[in-house]
Amino acid sequence: MKLILAWLVLVGPVGSALATGATYRCADGTRARAVFSGPGPAGTVRLTFAGKAGAVALPQAPSADGGRYADGTLEFWIKGKTARLTRAGVTTDCTTR
Repeated sequence: MKLILAWLVLVGPVGSALATGATYRCADGTRARAVFSGPGPAGTVRLTFAGKAGAVALPQAPSADGGRYADGTLEFWIKGKTARLTRAGVTTDCTTR
C-alpha cells in the first residue's frame, strides 16, 4: 500500500508538468489561451477566451493530422503553430503569438 501511495505522489506532479500552453490570435479577432494536457486517449485542451469569463474544456478527438479537440458544438484543431477554431458553425484560422 505504501508503495502505491508513493507512486501516486510521484505521478501527480508529472501529469501536470506535461501540460503545455499557447496563446492564439485568430483572423476574426478572437484571442484564446489554450492549455493542453499530455497526449493520449484522455487528452484535453482547456480554452480561455479573452474578455469571457470561465474556460471550456474539450476532449481530444480522432484526427488524421494534428491535434483535434471537440465536443460537438466547439472544435479546436491544431497543427504546428496554427489552429482552426469552429464555434456555432463559423470557422476562423488562428496562429500562436
